[in-house]
Amino acid sequence: MVLAAAGSALAQSGTYTNITQFPTGNTGFYSNITTGPDGALWFTENGANKIGRMTTSGALTEYRVPTLGSSPFGITSGPDGALWFTEQEGEKIGRITTAGAFTEYPLPTTNGSPNWITSGPDGALWFAEFEGNKIGRVTTAGEFTEYPITPGGNPAGITAGPDGALWFTEQNNSTIGRITTAGAITTFAMPQNGKPWGITAGPDGALWFAELALDQVGRVTTDGIFTEYPISGGSYWITAGPDGALWFSEHLESKIGRVTTSGVVTEYTSSDPDGIAAGPDGNLWVIQDNEKIARVPACGLGFSASFSGTTLTMNFDMGIDTAATFNILLQDANGTQKPFSKAISAIVPPQAFTMTWDQVPNLGTTTVRPVLSAGAGQAICSEWTTVNTAQ
Repeated sequence: MVLAAAGSALAQSGTYTNITQFPTGNTGFYSNITTGPDGALWFTENGANKIGRMTTSGALTEYRVPTLGSSPFGITSGPDGALWFTEQEGEKIGRITTAGAFTEYPLPTTNGSPNWITSGPDGALWFAEFEGNKIGRVTTAGEFTEYPITPGGNPAGITAGPDGALWFTEQNNSTIGRITTAGAITTFAMPQNGKPWGITAGPDGALWFAELALDQVGRVTTDGIFTEYPISGGSYWITAGPDGALWFSEHLESKIGRVTTSGVVTEYTSSDPDGIAAGPDGNLWVIQDNEKIARVPACGLGFSASFSGTTLTMNFDMGIDTAATFNILLQDANGTQKPFSKAISAIVPPQAFTMTWDQVPNLGTTTVRPVLSAGAGQAICSEWTTVNTAQ
């Protein structure tokens, strides 16, 4: 067995991740989710006009928004120990304490349709006004400032960047925008008409964004250099994961995706995912089917394999934020072999490497299945592909 440095890989024949779903019994059309200051997950119920809270063990509490038909959408932890959210139809910015007490602040602009919201580096909350074509700022005392953007741009996602500014997506213009805390705006036109939606700061000092109209996710540096990576379908939400990779949801494809900062993509089957966020427990938390909350391990192998002569070559871009057991299984018509098993510590950020086996016997068509498992043998995540070892 030889270990050596490797480049990125993309194709996989199959994937698995151990998703745990927490049914709520509601049909509230859940939208966004975030980690709260109390160590729970908080989410918006757009259709039910509620704010939900779920512990990492699955205990649910719900709070009805005072304004009827407000359609809460974006949500974030504020600098004051409360949760802040947008009301798309209520035309307000809402605040809820971890005890469930509400305060609401009406927008200065009518028909602004506030979308995403994030905490800024200046101790205020910043939000995107989708229909108002403005970027808004509100202090924890409820004082507003608004900054117009390109007419018809339809800003959707917003996040605090690594450079002390706020970064946002303009869906209709296919533009990524940057606004300083003083209100100076710079825009960067995307290479293609991808209609960007969610955006997040990555662990590599760049911004990563989801594209609705094209089957890809994008990356833009703080000086406006774009890179885009192909995926199965249009993506909506994106977040930085605890494993040092980016995670995104593909609602129409019913998949959750993972992309490393070197561009290695892995996709897992998930039932109609929407909002996605890194949880306080080292997992990803995802809204599924518009009404369920799911826990997903932050685990990926970035795996591909090939065979030539008598040598099996396996490429990885592997990451996991907890200790695990790394196994490789070879499965053919005669059964399963386990030529490799090793206990590993957390791998953050993902590590790229190649593993080769020389003198592989003539096994014919063989499934190569690397698996990351918990101590009790429960598979956390796995990926596999089929190679022909005929000689």
